[in-house]
Amino acid sequence: MRNFSTWLLACFMVMYWVFRIMVALMAQLHQDFFIVPVNETMEIVLLFVVLVCLVLVVKRKIVGALIYLLAYGMYFGTDIMTKITTLIDGSSQLGLNDYTALIISLIGIILPIAVLLDLLADKNRKAHPKDKKTDWFYKNEAYDRKLDDRADKNNYRTL
Repeated sequence: MRNFSTWLLACFMVMYWVFRIMVALMAQLHQDFFIVPVNETMEIVLLFVVLVCLVLVVKRKIVGALIYLLAYGMYFGTDIMTKITTLIDGSSQLGLNDYTALIISLIGIILPIAVLLDLLADKNRKAHPKDKKTDWFYKNEAYDRKLDDRADKNNYRTL
């Protein structure tokens, strides 16, 4: 993680994850909070899935970003669609809490897309891929130390 954008996205992922923990905790404690989870059980499962995805994204694995996008897309996508169709139909009035939940759900969709695009556009990952056939030799400090120790034992006398 050498890019500043990657660090920022990882920080936003952690902040959004902590916010979702607060939402789930308030729902479990039956306290009034301005956001109500769509499904409390799925919210808790999603928190653990996102924790694993966060580790994978920090390790620069595209699989983590794809799982992150898929999980949040399935969870927040239905909420966004129901709120937007309600807004378009005009059948019922949305309150301030509904608009806030819509914006939070939009952030929940935009963040995984940005993480996936950042991983796909990372030039450093493409320029320096890991090659298991050669990395053991070129990136092995223990092998270099072994050679250095062996080279120091050659004590030839000079006349």
